[in-house]
Amino acid sequence: MAEGNRNKCDRQRCCIPREMEENWFRRFQYDPDHDKEGDVRNILLIIATLIAAVTFQGGVNPPGGIWQDNDDGHSAGRAIYASHQIAFYVFLVSNTFALSTSLLVIVCLTYRFPLHIEIWVATASMMVTYASAIFAVTPHESVRFRYVLIAGALPVICRCIFQMSGKLKNKLSLNA
Repeated sequence: MAEGNRNKCDRQRCCIPREMEENWFRRFQYDPDHDKEGDVRNILLIIATLIAAVTFQGGVNPPGGIWQDNDDGHSAGRAIYASHQIAFYVFLVSNTFALSTSLLVIVCLTYRFPLHIEIWVATASMMVTYASAIFAVTPHESVRFRYVLIAGALPVICRCIFQMSGKLKNKLSLNA
């Protein structure tokens, strides 16, 4: 019986075209000759929205949940995971960085769309809600919030620097 399953698997494998089997990664990469800009933007919006949803949820409901009582030296409403200070700190900084980056992608990809002002307002409100949630569930003695704030601001700062350097490079190339 095992031999029959093995032959079946071999037959299924041989049905995969050889070029796809060897170059499957290249097959799914972005190709400017075949991929439409609107389709690429839509795919990026879906991916950024999924990342934003997952990271927002992770901040509002931290891994391990929250304490329900004030027993054994912990406070009700605080993250259980915060008892592992370094791991929780890494989680908060990484999660905040991912959320901020995904929201920046969403705002950039929807710039000049209808209702883009409303998207900005909703995005800013989402970041404020996220910040208030992580401040509420995080024991204040366990995390230095300035690093979390830097993680939230870093994608925007980097984007501004890249934009300015690109404009400066263009200006210098025009003057040369």
